[in-house]
Amino acid sequence: MSAHQTAVIAGCGDLGTEAALRFADLGYRVVGLRRRAELLPAPIEGRSTDLRHDVPEIDADTAVVVVALAAGSRDPDEYRATYVDGLRNVLDGIDRSEARPRIVVVSSTAVYDVSDGSEVTEDTPAAGGTPTARVLVEAEALLRERAPGAVLLRLSGIYGPGRERLIDQVRSGSARLAPADASSPHTNRIHRDDASSAIVHLATLDDPAPTYLGTDDEPVRLDDVLRFLADELGVPTPEHGPASDRQAGGDKRLSNALLRSTGFTFRYPTFREGYRAVLAGEGASHR
Repeated sequence: MSAHQTAVIAGCGDLGTEAALRFADLGYRVVGLRRRAELLPAPIEGRSTDLRHDVPEIDADTAVVVVALAAGSRDPDEYRATYVDGLRNVLDGIDRSEARPRIVVVSSTAVYDVSDGSEVTEDTPAAGGTPTARVLVEAEALLRERAPGAVLLRLSGIYGPGRERLIDQVRSGSARLAPADASSPHTNRIHRDDASSAIVHLATLDDPAPTYLGTDDEPVRLDDVLRFLADELGVPTPEHGPASDRQAGGDKRLSNALLRSTGFTFRYPTFREGYRAVLAGEGASHR
């Protein structure tokens, strides 16, 4: 890689910023696109733009474009403006430039409408069982139509520094185990640092597949995570009962075998290592 190659991160929130810093460590010049570019840390070159409405300028020497957009709410119209319109504007910017970059687009495993606890791979049909998931499927279809060679990375639930909702629920006593006569759903997660590492890995990989699942090694029942966190925090195990905020992602066991087959290694292979790092205060949020 030439030291003069540029990586553009379209959507430089927490995940995009962490990925941007890793590209910079590899010697890339990194341009970060977000609404408030002044919030970006050095050495990222920030450009203020609202990708929901603006077509960004893509420099001719751009070797990588990462699209890591994040909607501000779960309103389907906000989702469409962010994930569909935002992606279209980034692709328009690439088309208007002389660059022919590797494109990596972050999506979500929410596109899989699976609730029977079965295993999910890249070959599982992405049906989109909720209004927001259907918007993500729409964005993925746009990507395939416009940029057939792009890499799609579907991430499971991201946790890490500043993403501590589950920890806060256990600590406060508001978390609830499934009713005693029911099983809690399987959940799937990935530490933000592993998610950002996967983005960089796929952006620099020879001959990648079209789609990868980004998730750690261990699908796990939500109750097992809650018990683990209670133990680590030294607080009482949550009680059984109907939770006001039960897992909304169905019940599925995601496989990371394809990602692993590329040589990718996880710093936090399961929720245990990852949450222990979060509880120890390791890493920083870029929000």
